[in-house]
Amino acid sequence: MLPKRIRNAVLLASLALGSPLMSAAAGPARPATPVVVLTAEEASDLTFMREEEKLARDLYLALGERWGDTPFAAIANAEQQHMNTLLRMIVKYRLPDPAAGALIGEFRDADLQALHAELLEKGNRSALDALLVGGLVEEIDIRDNEDAAATSSRADLDIAYAALTCGSRNHLRAFAAGVAAATGQAYVAQYLPPAQVGAIVGSPLERCGRP
Repeated sequence: MLPKRIRNAVLLASLALGSPLMSAAAGPARPATPVVVLTAEEASDLTFMREEEKLARDLYLALGERWGDTPFAAIANAEQQHMNTLLRMIVKYRLPDPAAGALIGEFRDADLQALHAELLEKGNRSALDALLVGGLVEEIDIRDNEDAAATSSRADLDIAYAALTCGSRNHLRAFAAGVAAATGQAYVAQYLPPAQVGAIVGSPLERCGRP
């Protein structure tokens, strides 16, 4: 469903190396804090996932307006928290924020821009289609978070991706419950393996690190 991402490894690596310059008038130089540089793949995954979480948030805001708040408003708020989590990582590793200054429904990644348009059109057809769009987005997020964690060698990134994946499982459960209530039939996997989706939907909500 999601087109393969084209990575610009040289650009990402060079951006990751950037750091603010110290003013000569600021006094004696202090030892610089070492900058941890992510691999090109880690940097690409992190910036992509920041925009992918924005896609989820923006879609849910629009579909919530179209069909009513439940469950879109609550999940849109959660997606904003996901975006914030990734922004903290982007700031920590001194990467450019791809969502900076972007309007609702606006993306730097051309694939995400096209996907947003496609899913928004589908979600506007009916309330059931909107719920199915939500389920699809969460399935995609789960896979992409798992893939990003698999290529990461940084513990803090792994923790962030694990938290986002847990949240996406809960969101998928919510959308699946909505589909079942509307149709009287069980939610059917759209992107992930049916066994994986069945295991998620058939299990209780998770606390995702909350006490």
